[in-house]
Amino acid sequence: MNVHAIAAIYRFEMARTFRTIIQSIAAPVITTSLYFIVFGAAIGRRMPALDGVSYGAFIVPGLIMLSILTESISNGSFGIYMPKFSGTIYEVLSAPISAVEIVLGYVGAAASKSVMLGIIIAITARLFVPYDIAHPLVALAFLALTSVTFSLFGFLTGIWADGWEKLSIIPMMVITPLTFLGGSFYSISMLPDPWKQIALGNPVVYLISGFRWAFYGVSDVGVGMSLLMTLAFLLACLTAVTWVFRTGWRLKT
Repeated sequence: MNVHAIAAIYRFEMARTFRTIIQSIAAPVITTSLYFIVFGAAIGRRMPALDGVSYGAFIVPGLIMLSILTESISNGSFGIYMPKFSGTIYEVLSAPISAVEIVLGYVGAAASKSVMLGIIIAITARLFVPYDIAHPLVALAFLALTSVTFSLFGFLTGIWADGWEKLSIIPMMVITPLTFLGGSFYSISMLPDPWKQIALGNPVVYLISGFRWAFYGVSDVGVGMSLLMTLAFLLACLTAVTWVFRTGWRLKT
């Protein structure tokens, strides 16, 4: 394992984050804070409790997950797309570093940014909405696992994209709608049939549900099922990345 190569890629990607800290950290935190102000502090006071949890506190895990999913994909895709765009990807591919080490460097940095962002948003949320985390270790595990999984998905998106506009298609046109429809602002149990069954086909439901269970011990689906679905998507992303490096699809052509 070429630890020095992994560290070099990781440090380069993390340094880019701190050079663009307003865009990478401040903007998502401010945007999410506006949600807390409007839906949590203002509207939340007039909403009934959901599963024994105040509405303002109920939406905290969903809003954190919304930011994590979007930023993980954006960080993962931009990190690999820039070398493709500038042509420096060939230097990385020709260096004495394996595909595993390349992925560890890029995805590790993207996931680290997302975990850091999630923790900052969770701390910021306490300024607007009082809440407690019932299972902090489980919450951290879900946060890390989701960040890694969707950073891998973003890595694949960056390889697939052949233009700047395609980098924003998946986060804006797919992930954001799925997150809003995945129980960020409500419980799936509130939906009438057959919309409840249809909502269970949304994979983001399981991520938000598991994360919310870690906070309050309540969820729309079992925490075991949430973890299983997250691991299944992680395995699918790993399989796709393995195929990409074996074939060189959109990397060497």
